[in-house]
Amino acid sequence: MQRVVITGMGAVTPLGHTATATWSAMREGRVAIGPITSMPRDGLRFGIAAEVQGFDPLAHFDEKKLILFDRVSQLALVAAREAVAQSGIDFAKDGLGENTAVIIGTGIGGEQTHDEASRRLYGENNPRTHPLTIVRLMANAPACQISIEHRLTGPAFATSSACASANHALAQAFHMVRSGVADAAIAGGTEACITLGVIRAWEAMRVMADDTCRPFSRQRHGMVLGEGAGVFVLETLERARARGATILAEFAGAGMSADAGDIVLPSEAGMAKAIQRALADGGLAAQDIDYINAHGTGTPGNDPTESKAIRRVFGAHADRLAVSSTKSMHAHALGAAGAIELVATLGALRDGVAPPTMNFLDPDPECDLDYVPNAARELRIDAALSNSFAFGGLNAVLALRRAP
Repeated sequence: MQRVVITGMGAVTPLGHTATATWSAMREGRVAIGPITSMPRDGLRFGIAAEVQGFDPLAHFDEKKLILFDRVSQLALVAAREAVAQSGIDFAKDGLGENTAVIIGTGIGGEQTHDEASRRLYGENNPRTHPLTIVRLMANAPACQISIEHRLTGPAFATSSACASANHALAQAFHMVRSGVADAAIAGGTEACITLGVIRAWEAMRVMADDTCRPFSRQRHGMVLGEGAGVFVLETLERARARGATILAEFAGAGMSADAGDIVLPSEAGMAKAIQRALADGGLAAQDIDYINAHGTGTPGNDPTESKAIRRVFGAHADRLAVSSTKSMHAHALGAAGAIELVATLGALRDGVAPPTMNFLDPDPECDLDYVPNAARELRIDAALSNSFAFGGLNAVLALRRAP
């Protein structure tokens, strides 16, 4: 069992088109939630989201190749390029190409392609669909396109577990590298879900906020949808040191669980079990953790349940934890959420700064932790957790340590 580290990260998010820009915006408490601009808001109840604005695909892809990529793959490919460049890995030169895994999570996949095909078929009564519809919309397309671009012939696949998709992808990659099944891995999550059909479907569930995302605040009204991608390079500590790589953090452990209960209502016990398993997998005691990047959706159900789960695991130490939800800034990117939040967790470990929970007004008696309200805080952080808890009762928690 080898120690695993992260040597590269990349991101394209509503807060910035790179991981560096995204983390800087998080530290500043910048909120990217606002009126939807990428489509008409007619017929939407609220019409707000966190969009990746100003992203020009032609600045990143040849026009002839672009026809193969839904936006969900475009975002993932650009994030992966940044992660690989930062890691300094040359897969061919380092002999890693044959045994590097590519695992990318997405909750929905190529939804813009699906939405366009449906509009043509049902809205315009056009019987013809684009011949590349399937290869653009399939959930494994981002993982496949990354493996093709970097000529990686190791294990490659997608994970799809709603809001836990990215953390499940990262957990699988971590375990594969730690056990020696893969020499290295490119892993993360991506989502491009700002379409009429998706927004209307989420509004129908009555879980969407009408103003903004206010996690753990008494005035919270629900979640807000976002989009984006986060991708990371994982390798063994031994290999990273041998090639002189800059280590961003140690990937210590991962814990997963299923509530096996309600399809939408979260379970305190299920959340706590995933947290406990992440600690155990990483050889960490509860008192070792300084910061938790919470799932923190801003919904009436998640926030008090997650707070109670943290208290269940950490006991009195829960009062000494900094806990924040960066969804208050970049909103809920579904299958990419955990990957974007890992950017925040890595930044917190590296810089000694707990990012804030923005839009916080008054505390909720049922949410009684320190949520770092409205302003980042300097704090020595030696170990941290990143929580993802999905519909279906699917839970995945990552444990990280400061770079060794």
